[in-house]
Amino acid sequence: MPNMRPTKNPMPAQDADVRNKNFHEVTFGYTAEAAVDEAKRCLHCKNMPCVGGCPVRIHIPEFIAKVAEGEFEEAYRIIQQASSLPAVCGRVCPQETQCEQQCVRGKKGEPVAIGRLERFVADWHNAGSCDVPHREALNGHKVAVVGSGPAGLTCAGDLAKRGYEVTVFEALHLAGGVLSYGIPEFRLPKAIVQKEIDNLKALGVKVETDMVIGKVLSVDELLQDFGFEAVFIGTGAGLPRFMNIPGENLKSVFSANEFLTRINLMKAYKDDARTPVFRAKKVAVVGGGNVAMDAARCAKRLGAEEVSIVYRRSAAELPARAEEVEHAKEEGIVFRFLTNPTSIAEGENGFVRGMTCVEMELGEPDASGRRRPVVKEGSEFFLECDCVIMALGTSPNPLIKNTTGGLETQKWGGIVADGQGRTSRAHVYAGGDAVTGAATVILAMGAGKTAAEAIDAEFKAR
Repeated sequence: MPNMRPTKNPMPAQDADVRNKNFHEVTFGYTAEAAVDEAKRCLHCKNMPCVGGCPVRIHIPEFIAKVAEGEFEEAYRIIQQASSLPAVCGRVCPQETQCEQQCVRGKKGEPVAIGRLERFVADWHNAGSCDVPHREALNGHKVAVVGSGPAGLTCAGDLAKRGYEVTVFEALHLAGGVLSYGIPEFRLPKAIVQKEIDNLKALGVKVETDMVIGKVLSVDELLQDFGFEAVFIGTGAGLPRFMNIPGENLKSVFSANEFLTRINLMKAYKDDARTPVFRAKKVAVVGGGNVAMDAARCAKRLGAEEVSIVYRRSAAELPARAEEVEHAKEEGIVFRFLTNPTSIAEGENGFVRGMTCVEMELGEPDASGRRRPVVKEGSEFFLECDCVIMALGTSPNPLIKNTTGGLETQKWGGIVADGQGRTSRAHVYAGGDAVTGAATVILAMGAGKTAAEAIDAEFKAR
């Protein structure tokens, strides 16, 4: 009989006043007892709506059934058939708008905690298993993957399992893409990312770092001179956007990309960091997505006395995950809704001393379906701060499109690709943020998985 309790097992976590001063992971994960109990809440619906809500199509009821039986390693093997990064997805995937949103239990209570169970299973496996993942015999075909973020790693893993010789080319000195440079340690420990990459290497995936494709080598050279028969481009969207308002060139104005890269990849939060970052007393983070939450929570952990999220719409339009918003509020982050900066004021020695802002009102919906913010007359005010972090979204770096012949791109820089990841260039595929613009980790993984299937189909059709 299923456990008909209407609520999820709670996720144990650090106290907010403790965790906002350290970079250790916020949540501790389920115990085996809690995981089994939670798994028994699953009704094992025949039509499996949760699977339809998963971009990588994990067999969710099957793995949960194994958890309920205490067969955690079997549960992992079921997840691994569809996902190359289960420990990552269990932590950062927005399950509340995907698989859990489709869960039948959510109609009269809380859905089954699918994400928490996935994390538990992956962590259980990573803590104790030394099994080498299964792969088919090498088929003699070579594929290059450009970018080691979630799209690239997923594509690489799925192709390696099918017997392809796969090499991943990463521009930075450490693999992982946004998983390494963008998401903070307290949400996604880097040891977890490295373990997932090690699992892919065990499948035979080669990873070449410090390889800026478009500079060191081009996509054309990979295809023509190095024996690769197909290329997948998963370079993400790492080019930050700014507001183009006065004062954005002051010393203590950062893009969220730079701020988070310094902290996550370069470990600027450590006292002995070789590449430290500016530690401010009053920080304003402009934006309302997950990146804005990450930047604000990092600034708090670096010792800022006051950190504000400055967002031009209301709380109802906030695009960040509800869990991240809740955690930020618990940690003392101030939310200034319906507020928009118009200029940044200069203080001593070229640093920021504050922002001039205006209050906003919500008008008619715009193209995104959200109500368009308009300026409230006579509402100008000054917000004191000594650091401003712009978290306004990103677009793809133009390097690949500028160095790859015959590659069609959108006006805003994204690579044009069909639903299977095929681009205008023969044997070149693309997916993730490089195609769609900034989105979620799991959607990028879904694109990588789809492209791997299309690449495999291309070779089989030859």
